[in-house]
Amino acid sequence: MNKRVLVADDEAEIRYMLELHLTREGFDVVTVANGTDAVAKLTKESFDAALCDLVMPELDGIDVLGALKVAQCDTPLILMSAHADAETALEAVQKGAFDYLAKPFRTDEVLFRLRRAMERKALTQEVRRLRTALDKDVDVSGIIAGSKPMQAVFRTIGKVAEYKTTVLITGESGTGKELVARALHFNSNRRDGPYVAVNCGAIPANLLESELFGHVRGAFTDATRARKGLFEEADGGSLFLDEIGELPHPLQVKLLRVLQEGEIRRVGDSLPRSVDVRVIAATVRDLADDVTQGVFRQDLFYRLNVLPIHLPPLRERQVDIPLLVEHFLGRFNECLGVGIHGIEPATRKLLTRYAWPGNVRELENTIERAMVLAEGETVNPEDLPRRIRESQDKIRMTLASGELSVKKTMRIVEEELIQRALEKTSGNRTRAAELLEISHRALLYKIKDYQIDL
Repeated sequence: MNKRVLVADDEAEIRYMLELHLTREGFDVVTVANGTDAVAKLTKESFDAALCDLVMPELDGIDVLGALKVAQCDTPLILMSAHADAETALEAVQKGAFDYLAKPFRTDEVLFRLRRAMERKALTQEVRRLRTALDKDVDVSGIIAGSKPMQAVFRTIGKVAEYKTTVLITGESGTGKELVARALHFNSNRRDGPYVAVNCGAIPANLLESELFGHVRGAFTDATRARKGLFEEADGGSLFLDEIGELPHPLQVKLLRVLQEGEIRRVGDSLPRSVDVRVIAATVRDLADDVTQGVFRQDLFYRLNVLPIHLPPLRERQVDIPLLVEHFLGRFNECLGVGIHGIEPATRKLLTRYAWPGNVRELENTIERAMVLAEGETVNPEDLPRRIRESQDKIRMTLASGELSVKKTMRIVEEELIQRALEKTSGNRTRAAELLEISHRALLYKIKDYQIDL
């Protein structure tokens, strides 16, 4: 279906010129001659974007913006004016305009801004759609994803959240393991109980036992009073043990007892105490390999690994990157007080092709940095770190990350070659299939399977 564009301008020549050029580019164009008709159309019909003159009879462009805001219309509006200046453009954007065009303008400039506005709207709608769909079953607030692997994770959260059974979350650093742990807790019948998190690798081994299980007065030199441990703090709720693979061997024995018996014993105490805690553990390590090496107890591993959830790295769910970027733009615009409206297509391509060894956390930090450094209203390639600007070969980055799975690596190789073939043929899938030496039907299947954005 063709994209619909509304053109509102009191000059007939402008309306005719824009309708002619935009129709040639495949858009469905509707024109009106004043602001009142523009508001009526935009609030009653669906449009992908709108071009609106700043100075018009009845309602001017700023008035149209105000009316659309009241009506909660989400069609991105691009204002046009022959009296353009920086102050007017700034006011227009502050009042809710997506962009600003100075007359006279080139056709390619109009097309570029329209397509950027439509891309922004599509991403916003996708985030909203995913939120709505997911909220029906499971609250995954803070986890932005639309890819098939992450949808499978969301379904698993919905299935296992209600059970007290221990969950082991695995995945590379920065993939969002704690967000999943929180989702498990807040979607369970323990949601009104405490949620307590601790990083087992961040606390010295000699203090960790007291931190987890508490101590009685006089248990050691500095124990001037009795103290609850985190297991007691989490009683009736959930305890998230991050980096469980770093747990010292003596504490592995005591954790196993807690999981089996539901009892803890404070340091220095002779009496056990019952606790009702759902344990959620996470690790970046291969615990099965640690068991083989003798550094992690086999019985504890089996007790933790009852309900495993694996989070795929960001390089294996490329389709999530634009959604995450959109989310981070909105968040940092608010907390940093900046006005960045989007990213340039070249920037998006760099972000999508980068392998993200630090995963979502690295992407988040990159967007924050870029928004602070950006001089305009969009993020340009120059605003990105050098490692991202200079690293466009995702295949090389994947191999450099240490990935040894033939299946995963071949998928990335296929996806990268398809992207390159489509770019080389300007999106001509028939020609791209010839370059790839596969059938046209096979190419269409892979484009759909890999969710490649054309």
